[in-house]
Amino acid sequence: MSWVALTTGFILILIGLYGALTNRNILRIIVSFSIANTGVNLIIVAVGYMASRTAPILDKTVAPTEALERIIDPLPQALVLTAIVIGVGVTALMLTYAFKLYEVKGTLDISSYKELKW
Repeated sequence: MSWVALTTGFILILIGLYGALTNRNILRIIVSFSIANTGVNLIIVAVGYMASRTAPILDKTVAPTEALERIIDPLPQALVLTAIVIGVGVTALMLTYAFKLYEVKGTLDISSYKELKW
């Protein structure tokens, strides 16, 4: 495991959560969620990393008997690629909602949306 990548991922998650909880501007909240999402993706990649291993491509240089010791698991990388695509879709949806709220209210300050609260 790469401790630098794990630490950076946790710091990004904390920055994103802090920004989402303390900002009143909807666009800043959306950016904070995106930063936290990047931190989660970085942690998943860091956990899946194994030093001195190669890509999971079997060819004549890698014997089938030693393949398990020499190749890296591609599942975390595939999960992160899927999470990136889903994160972009969710961010686009949040930005669309923010745009529609701005059209209706004329502001992006979350405290001005009283009718959305109980």
